[in-house]
Amino acid sequence: MGEASKVFPAGDPEVRHRRTSNGLVEVHGPNGTKRLNLEELSHDDAQLAAQFGYKPVFKREFGYLSTFSFAVSISGLFSTIMTTFSYPLAAGGSAAAVWCWLISGAGCMALALSVAELVSAYPTSGGLYFTISRLAPKEWVASLSWVTGWINLLGQVAGVASSEYGAAAMLLAAVSIGSDFEYEITVNTTIGVMAALTVLTGLVNSMSTYWMEKMTKAYVIFHVLVLVSCSIALLVMTDNKHDAKYVFTNVESASGWNPTGFSFLFGFLSVSWTMTDYDATAHITEEISEPEVKAPWAISMAMLFTYVAGFLFNIVLCFCMGDPSEILVSPLAQPVAQIYYNSLGKSGGIAFTVFGFIIIKFVCFTAMQSLGRTVFAFSRDRLLPLSSVWVQINSFTGTPLYAVWISTFFCIVINLIGLGSYAAIAGVFNICAIALDWSYIIPIVCKVTFGKFEPGPWHLGKYSTFVNAYCCIWTFFVTIIFLLPTVRPVAADTMNYACVFLVFILVCSAIFWYAGGRRYYTGPVVEAQGGDSEGETSSGVKFDSKGDVKEVLG
Repeated sequence: MGEASKVFPAGDPEVRHRRTSNGLVEVHGPNGTKRLNLEELSHDDAQLAAQFGYKPVFKREFGYLSTFSFAVSISGLFSTIMTTFSYPLAAGGSAAAVWCWLISGAGCMALALSVAELVSAYPTSGGLYFTISRLAPKEWVASLSWVTGWINLLGQVAGVASSEYGAAAMLLAAVSIGSDFEYEITVNTTIGVMAALTVLTGLVNSMSTYWMEKMTKAYVIFHVLVLVSCSIALLVMTDNKHDAKYVFTNVESASGWNPTGFSFLFGFLSVSWTMTDYDATAHITEEISEPEVKAPWAISMAMLFTYVAGFLFNIVLCFCMGDPSEILVSPLAQPVAQIYYNSLGKSGGIAFTVFGFIIIKFVCFTAMQSLGRTVFAFSRDRLLPLSSVWVQINSFTGTPLYAVWISTFFCIVINLIGLGSYAAIAGVFNICAIALDWSYIIPIVCKVTFGKFEPGPWHLGKYSTFVNAYCCIWTFFVTIIFLLPTVRPVAADTMNYACVFLVFILVCSAIFWYAGGRRYYTGPVVEAQGGDSEGETSSGVKFDSKGDVKEVLG
């Protein structure tokens, strides 16, 4: 047996990977020794085991179409605009809805491309959290990956929770339209429906990856058909449309902030909430064939589609919305659903509101899949309490069921605060964009600062540093905006509670760190020794320039 090449996951000296002379990788841990024959694994699984030190546990069911559809479903463009259209409309009127999307979308695209570049280089379920181990100096890995992981987890929980709340609001809006507005929508009812819908999401995510892939593949076609048909119907059926001058230049603020130009900035939230969670696709890379190519391609193309289509759909809504002050106080609590009702009548209003509900439920399904895989990946590195529970894979479904259901539980819990204050729910929307984007910015800053990045097959080339720098500057700017209260004067029911959520999760992670995490956690899996120019890894697998397994070394 040759000299062992050791890899230390989670900083535990009792858990290590060792290459044997016959091409086996031995994984020694608390549950005994597992052997992986790299020659019998697919290229992707062999690379996962050899290059990143992880045991393959998922089936790779996702191809190009399903991966692209998954990435598109995370944005849920048609429904997420329905959920957040009120923010730019109240902040600056029609002009804010149009131009905030174009301006903020450019920053979001830069961030998405930067994320895609990292995902191509390090395709693991840990997502950008894992990349810290390859981008930061060794002495900084533990603390940076700890903070990045916890912020990312908060963002994903807030993302699923806010999407489920939006789904409940849409479903009840359709019920209200069907009752000719006699049914009164309350926050308490919305939260009750939200809880039931979140349980449904947990049940769907209890299925195997095979069925999740089949369901996801059909989504993108349905989404595009709904988006196009709704846009055509609104333009044809709306009698009194606004003119182009109004759509592109009218600025009205209902926020109370002065000057109005500053209030205008709050319109950035709509696109930032829609165009985020870029690394959701990264969290299922261990279920994708050729993830180093397909995952970044899907992220970049899905976000480009969302950017362009979202800009056009906002323009359509602004042409057809009528008086913005009236739809903002709609009893439906959904301005876009009110637009559908006003322009398309009762049947059309119900139909497209229900379509929006179906689409946002797909957002919840895929976002929960990503969140469950994140909890699994973080537990694999012992980032979370009771990690040995959440890392377990169900033998029947081949998925981490415990991770899915603990995620479901906390997504319900975070929305229960809405029983005390609706403003707290708005804070969940805000913190989703802030937390997720900062969990991406930290590794991107490490990439630019420390110069340790080794690009994968998909990369930005000579434009990489510029795009990375721009997305960092943009994220810092909008974070300040999203932490401010969107309405003045500020009171308990108009406070922006995003800062409270952010401080809470940072305090919790700090307590857990000092209570025990710092004693055993040294970051994600880190290789003890590098490879040669052709890609020889410390686990004894040599990859060629295309990333294919060239030789299993003895």
